Amino acid sequence: MNRTRNPLWRTFVELRGNPRACVWTEPLWGLSMALVLPYASVFMLALGLHDEQIGLLATIAMISQVGFGLAGGIITDRLGRRATTAWFDVIAWVIPCLLWAFAENFWFFLAASLVNGAMQVTQNSWDCLMVEDAERGQITRIYSLVKVAADCSALFAPIAALLVAQLGLEPAVRILYINAAIVMAVKIVWLYLWSRETRQGEIRMAATRGHSVWRLLAGYRGVLGLLLRSRGSLLALAVAALTAAVTLVNGTFWQVVASQHLNVPDALLPFFPMARSVLSVIFFFTLIPLLTTAVDLRRATLLGFGVHLAGQVVLVAIPASAGGATASTYAFLGLCLLLDSFGAGMLFMLSESLVALHVDEAERSRVMALQRTCIMLAAAPFGWISGWLSGIDRTYPFMLTSVLLVIGLVLVAVRWVPTHLGTEAVPASETA
Repeated sequence: MNRTRNPLWRTFVELRGNPRACVWTEPLWGLSMALVLPYASVFMLALGLHDEQIGLLATIAMISQVGFGLAGGIITDRLGRRATTAWFDVIAWVIPCLLWAFAENFWFFLAASLVNGAMQVTQNSWDCLMVEDAERGQITRIYSLVKVAADCSALFAPIAALLVAQLGLEPAVRILYINAAIVMAVKIVWLYLWSRETRQGEIRMAATRGHSVWRLLAGYRGVLGLLLRSRGSLLALAVAALTAAVTLVNGTFWQVVASQHLNVPDALLPFFPMARSVLSVIFFFTLIPLLTTAVDLRRATLLGFGVHLAGQVVLVAIPASAGGATASTYAFLGLCLLLDSFGAGMLFMLSESLVALHVDEAERSRVMALQRTCIMLAAAPFGWISGWLSGIDRTYPFMLTSVLLVIGLVLVAVRWVPTHLGTEAVPASETA
């Protein structure tokens, strides 16, 4: 009997139920938000916003996510994982995309940022929908597949580049936002029809039926106790918070530093996330599975922080050329993308996996909602701080991320808590 040799590919083929529905619909992100995100910050600049305002919007978006994130556990338990994901995906993505599409000034972006905070509700419910009925030994690979699906979405970047080249930045981005609203609506309906409520979701819906919102909020005191008593959950929380802060800064200002500091033409901007994503997919199917098969993920986490740090240092060190981007500029950016694709990919998968592996399974939705709230609170100030730093020097935000990654290295080195799950190891039959 022929067997798939690559363990990640085998997991993808053998997924069933909700994990398959969540993973297999994720590539639609590539035909929606992934097309427009490379232009989000430069689109704001084109409409007259300043670096400080862009950073402030990033912070406001995170604060909005804090509020929605805290309510996410209650909403997910009351409505169920499946219904919550559908309704709040509409609120978090379809509505903001339409606001962005017709934006004229700062206030449109502010409204969209506030509504987009609902993504933390659906992130919580979607995570529960995806992993609650999955085998624990598959969790790291499931999150790897989610990252691969997101990375594959960047292969559609030439569509955005062609639109920008033909129509100009502003009209092209408005079209891309309208497209994102339509495709996300299709994704929402498809996932809802293909998935089913989880076993734990049905238990929590029955347990919370008839209880007031205030009583459910009061229940967070007990959930907070569970979180504070778990050294593993606290470590996972710290790793995820640092990763979220670095991701926030990079997602907001990487394109700005490339466009405004290194003088890369706007039409080329989508090709950088595309290259990063292609490299990330290659790593996830080759090197990363080999580095994450051990029972203890400490070494892999250290490697993720270290390599991502190297990528940020390279970005800061690239010399700017007054006459435009040169061959050496693109060579250094290529090295930066190579390092970031590995380091950021590792940290995304490991931060999500550590949270899922250390969480109390009976209270998964509320514990994860509380964790995400703490993560957003910790990461929120870095949007405004990085915007202020970018207004001084466009490389300063990445000096900040370098410091954060050093803190992550030290934290993992001295405060690591093993997961002690033998199921994380890859059986010999899968690598033979």
